[in-house]
Amino acid sequence: QVQLVESGGGLVQAGGSLRLSCAASGRTFSGYNMGWFRQAPGKEREFVAAINRSGSSTYYADSVKGRFTISRDNAKNTVYLQMSSLKPEDTAVYYCAADRSPLVVVAESAYDYWGQGTQVTVSP
Repeated sequence: QVQLVESGGGLVQAGGSLRLSCAASGRTFSGYNMGWFRQAPGKEREFVAAINRSGSSTYYADSVKGRFTISRDNAKNTVYLQMSSLKPEDTAVYYCAADRSPLVVVAESAYDYWGQGTQVTVSP
């Protein structure tokens, strides 16, 4: 079992920045690929970014590429999502998730553990 707790969400103006954190406890954090997903009101949850176990490979949705950066600190059992140049359409609940698959995947069905989510609201 892995327990995930997100933090860092809040209200920010368009063009601003936020950094989300996801702290993991339980089994060995470095044994999991990690992902960030988001769900906007009335929409399905969608992939945002993912990072492999060592942090050497990252993946992004086209909608956030160049604006968001995923990173991890295995010594601190934490994964981060640095969000810059935020847009109102980035408003959503953001979730982190852990995956035991050998390779990084973007499908949410592949992820085994999920946090409770943190709200990000971007005002125009």
